Amino acid sequence: MNDVERALGYEFADGELLRRALTLKGADEHFNNESLECLGDSLIGFVVAEKFYLQGLDEGGITARKKSVVNDRALAEVSRALGLDAAIIRPKGVFANKKAVPSAYEAVAAAIYLDGGMRAAKDFILRTLDFDRREKDYIAMLQEALQGRGLPLPVYSHGLDEGRDGEHDFVVTVRAWDMSFYGRGPNTAAARRAAAKAACETLFGE
Repeated sequence: MNDVERALGYEFADGELLRRALTLKGADEHFNNESLECLGDSLIGFVVAEKFYLQGLDEGGITARKKSVVNDRALAEVSRALGLDAAIIRPKGVFANKKAVPSAYEAVAAAIYLDGGMRAAKDFILRTLDFDRREKDYIAMLQEALQGRGLPLPVYSHGLDEGRDGEHDFVVTVRAWDMSFYGRGPNTAAARRAAAKAACETLFGE
């Protein structure tokens, strides 16, 4: 774990906390990172929201920026940059767990908090997250573009799960400007974003 600590820029007093943060439930039912992941999710959310609050952003600005900085894609990128993906202790023969990579960052942040306190955790989060990261909110963009043209608001379907063998593959349709656009994703929220993106790109070149 010494290589992981060097990448994190933090040396643990209790090395078992780091090991636990990197252990998936299937690898050990009683010694795993589930509770650390939950704690880390709240901890990261607070640190990020506080940073944007101190920058003077209002509620909408904090929420929008937080969504860009703290999501599975963003946290997975940070985890990989820190080498956490390679250090995850997985169940034997299991590699395709997409949630494990971003969750490792959340669990590690919580482990640092428990090991070194809030100051150490905040330093780690503020040093490693990409606070300049921005992602287009296609759902909001589509609604605003239609409203600006005096057109009816987009109407989304509830989503149809076309996945098999326990794998989810949701399909959502959005009706906008008398046209239908489709999006796919591992959950309905992701499928809605994909559908809105398809509509924005086709209708407005966004």
